Amino acid sequence: MIWPMPRPFKTLLLILCVGGSACAGAQSTSQTNVRTAPPPSLVVLVTVDQFRWDYLDRFGPQLQGGLAMLSRGGAWFTNAHHDHAITETAPGHATLLSGRFPRSTGIMANSIGVIDATAPLLGVSSPGGASPFRFQGTTLVDWLHARDSRSRTLSVSMKDRGAILPVGRSRSEVYWYYPDGRFTTSRYYRDSLPTWVSQFNARRLPQSYAGKAWTLLLADSAYKEPDSVSVEMRGANFTFPHRMPADSTQAAGLIAATPWMDEVTLALALDGVRALGLGESTRTDVLAVSLSATDLIGHGYGPDSREMHDNILRLDRNLGVFFDSLFKLRGASHVAIAITGDHAVGTIPELVPASVKPTPVRVDALALDAILRRVVAAAKMDSSLVVMDRQIVLADRSALKNRLAGLDSVLAAFAVQAKALPGVARADRFQDLLRGDTINDAITRRWVHQFPAQSNVQLVVTLTPFSIFSGLVATHGSPYDYDSHVPLIFFGPWFAPGRYPEFVRTVDLAPTLAAVAGVKPAERIDGVVLRHALK
Repeated sequence: MIWPMPRPFKTLLLILCVGGSACAGAQSTSQTNVRTAPPPSLVVLVTVDQFRWDYLDRFGPQLQGGLAMLSRGGAWFTNAHHDHAITETAPGHATLLSGRFPRSTGIMANSIGVIDATAPLLGVSSPGGASPFRFQGTTLVDWLHARDSRSRTLSVSMKDRGAILPVGRSRSEVYWYYPDGRFTTSRYYRDSLPTWVSQFNARRLPQSYAGKAWTLLLADSAYKEPDSVSVEMRGANFTFPHRMPADSTQAAGLIAATPWMDEVTLALALDGVRALGLGESTRTDVLAVSLSATDLIGHGYGPDSREMHDNILRLDRNLGVFFDSLFKLRGASHVAIAITGDHAVGTIPELVPASVKPTPVRVDALALDAILRRVVAAAKMDSSLVVMDRQIVLADRSALKNRLAGLDSVLAAFAVQAKALPGVARADRFQDLLRGDTINDAITRRWVHQFPAQSNVQLVVTLTPFSIFSGLVATHGSPYDYDSHVPLIFFGPWFAPGRYPEFVRTVDLAPTLAAVAGVKPAERIDGVVLRHALK
């Protein structure tokens, strides 16, 4: 597939158009079924949105709930990475149960990951819709269903892409949050909400937080982070306590940026386990839960904030309650758990230590677009055929087949001028990266994993470390380790507890879960079974 040419650039600040390819990665080198216990009756994937690798160690002594259970009793890969360049929510979620990089899932950026006007949301009057129609290939859900058609799956999240993409194109039970306080789905999955979701919505849990305040879980002295960093939240509401509005409708819309959002999402997941009977038979079912509060809190307050510290402590307690309840329903010996993140996050540029050079900056994406437009105009080329899509240059080579030499000159001139822009580290021709050093150069490798070889991506721009495109207070999306490095932990009787320091990828998660479930991927995948973590 060819990456669609984007709309005018002003729209692209909100809509980043991406396509996909069915190209597949390397075959997993080891797919035999290795089990010392019967297959789990329930596989649980917990994805914490924007889950940095260091949170578990930084806050470890204060953890006593679900994160403590997993990190102290699970097989913890401490050097796990999303090994692709655009470390965003949609591409990250799509790798986890597919075992494949974005170049073959077709989900290469956030903004068109699940947007689908032909699949309107249930009970929502506003335009828009969501589905996995751009997702290509299969996931663990499909592999399990091929073995036993009774296998069932539930996926829930605050975000539509967080709920949809882990389970691929399967028409499973998939629900996400709408800002009016309800969980919904789209007509891709069903024509009406099931009774159990409607009953959950009728409890109005999000609205019940109206007038409440997010306060510190522990005593003030337990937090080393200052509560007076004015760059957080752009200088508004950056100190504790954080009070919700008294109006219940407003509270339902604002709860997403608080730890309470995860409480509500986990409550829905437990209701779904009960209602759908997940994990109660000899088949293997799947529960995917994506927790989004960490992402919104990280974007607004940054990863080094007191708010993030408190959020991780509350996430730990919330997961502890969730796992206790789940084990009472199904029994810990029948449940295989994996926890990871869909990406990490960089430090707020203004808070990066002065020793980091070059000094991080906030790059205006419009400046890159303006450079390309000037170069294209000087070459007297059609500006609709060579366009900038944030940090990607796209060109319709078939339409330019008589001017390919001119296109090469345009790209060369753009690269020189782009690298002169403060905050830009590299401007690489994509075809050069395909022939580059993917072993020793992580940035090259991650861009190669991002797009199919046969695409209209002509050039990619990489910013300097910790520089970001202006917009959010803190963000992610780069090919650097601070954005790619996430925890990866497996927990259950199939896994050998301990810390594993070797480099692994998030695409290794799916084949490892498939091995304990006794199924094989239905196609060539990029991930491998992490055998030394298996008993």
